[in-house]
Amino acid sequence: MKIRKLSAFSLSLTAAMIILPACKGKNQQQEAQTPELAVITVGEEDAKLESGFPASLRGENDVEIRPQITGFLTKVNVEEGQKVSKGQVLFTIDQVSLRAAVDAAQAAVAVAQANVNTAQTNANNNKVLLDKNIISAPAYQTSADALNAAKAQLNQAVANLTAAKKNLSYSVITAPVSGIVGTIDNKEGSLVSPSTLLTILSNNTDMRAYFSLNEKDLLAMTNNGERTIDQAIAQMPEVTLQMANGERYGQPGKIVSISGVIDPATGAAQAIAVFPNPDGMLRSGNTGQVIIPSMYQNAIMIPQKATYEIQDMKFCYVLGDSSKVHSVPITISNENDGVNYIVTSGLKPGDVVVTEGIGISVKDDMVIKPKK
Repeated sequence: MKIRKLSAFSLSLTAAMIILPACKGKNQQQEAQTPELAVITVGEEDAKLESGFPASLRGENDVEIRPQITGFLTKVNVEEGQKVSKGQVLFTIDQVSLRAAVDAAQAAVAVAQANVNTAQTNANNNKVLLDKNIISAPAYQTSADALNAAKAQLNQAVANLTAAKKNLSYSVITAPVSGIVGTIDNKEGSLVSPSTLLTILSNNTDMRAYFSLNEKDLLAMTNNGERTIDQAIAQMPEVTLQMANGERYGQPGKIVSISGVIDPATGAAQAIAVFPNPDGMLRSGNTGQVIIPSMYQNAIMIPQKATYEIQDMKFCYVLGDSSKVHSVPITISNENDGVNYIVTSGLKPGDVVVTEGIGISVKDDMVIKPKK
């Protein structure tokens, strides 16, 4: 009898020892199958979003330098990229023939002046003779006409001299504005003419960044047309220039104009932002991005990676009771910085949003292990 009781006890103990590890293993397996995903608790905060727009830079005044006469370049007085002042000599064109033309014109003026003097003397003498009735009126008129002709020839000679001096002055090409010298393709000895582009002089005291805004951007800036473009520009914050190397330019800029016409080919309007360039760091032809900030007060902001889209609707997963997640439709602001969204409806402060595994492993009613 004792042997039977002992056997029953042994069997019960053995069964319990078998069941306990099995239950423990099942719990461990369930825990291992529960994914651990990152979450954030949303709240209201002042948010700043930045939008970047590809831009090309030009000087405030890019001036094409062309000669006004034809001739051979005898001297290039500047180097490419050199900073020059207004009035500084840039190029010199051969002056030999031009100086000869000035000398010839001066000689012609002297001859014409002598002819005027002679004609004046004849006219004066004939006037005395006319008064004494020694010569007829037609004879006097002939001398008077000769004087007028001599004076006309003198005026023509003086005009030719002025033109010759002007052409000589054109042989010395000076900077019409202060700025930076661009590419110089024609070197000393090159034959140039008024159609020749010698260089482009960029007045880069202020730099103008040209970029495009699409219809969506324009509607956001004008609050869907409730304010004019000029009103929108007046209320725009300062903008930043991100240069081609990714660094941000130290001087803030200001948007000064937005075209009122949308190009049908591109669906965009041209905008211009001006940046001060006191050290001449920026040059015409530089590229970069104009960064426009947008400020929001008491906003709910979530990472874009925490959302997914179905038929043009945005959704995110919110953590509920028993660590289960459920999808929630949300609406977002038109403006975003490529990293975050401003949520205008669908979420409230205190909601816990899943930020990991969206579109890959997270599904409705899934139980997760949240991590922050």
